[in-house]
Amino acid sequence: MKKSLFTSATALVAGVAIALAAPLAASAHVGIDPNQSDPGTYPLITFKVPTESATATTTKIELTLPQDTPFGFVSYTPVEGWATELVKETLPEPVVTDDGEVTEAVTKVIWTAEPGSELTAEQYGLFPLVLGPVPDTGSVVLAVDQTYSDGTVVSWSETGADAEFPAPVLYVNDVPESDHHAGGGADDEHAEIVVDGDTAAAASGDTLARVLGIGGLVLGAVAVVIALTSHRKKDA
Repeated sequence: MKKSLFTSATALVAGVAIALAAPLAASAHVGIDPNQSDPGTYPLITFKVPTESATATTTKIELTLPQDTPFGFVSYTPVEGWATELVKETLPEPVVTDDGEVTEAVTKVIWTAEPGSELTAEQYGLFPLVLGPVPDTGSVVLAVDQTYSDGTVVSWSETGADAEFPAPVLYVNDVPESDHHAGGGADDEHAEIVVDGDTAAAASGDTLARVLGIGGLVLGAVAVVIALTSHRKKDA
């Protein structure tokens, strides 16, 4: 009986850690801040890129901008250790905007890491862009391809609530999807801290609460294991 309890408590430690840690790992994805803007504005949008691989680093980020609702103005803030390339193309069809007819636009923004500046699993990349004027539409999908040092490419281009690799979405006239469920912004999962003008990603209260919950439950299970082990030694 005691051996059974000991085994169950040990399994509880592993089970709780795995079951509760899984949502935290799955929640890491490429996002943008802010994720909402008004038509006609020129927002500064920061792409937030985590590295999800434990063995490879992030070496390149490629953003694809829409051609049916193009941005007439694209400007980037230099990121230390990363080269930035703006790819401009002629549009398949001219697009009429408030600023006139647009026949060519930036369709891709490519950030490439210089040697030694690749993003590891312990790092979080921030890539700022000014995009505008924001089109008068429902939302704009900003698909991102993330390339790793082992050649793997993760395409953050899917849409919908069940997307495994969701694309960052800039909401204009539409309401962010998460607002329908929890009343928060689509990127509430990550907060930001500004220290001396530098921006760093930080876990929000919801993520922190889950981390503390994992710690509390695991510590409780460990206490059970220790107590049972001690009791067995006395019996021996």
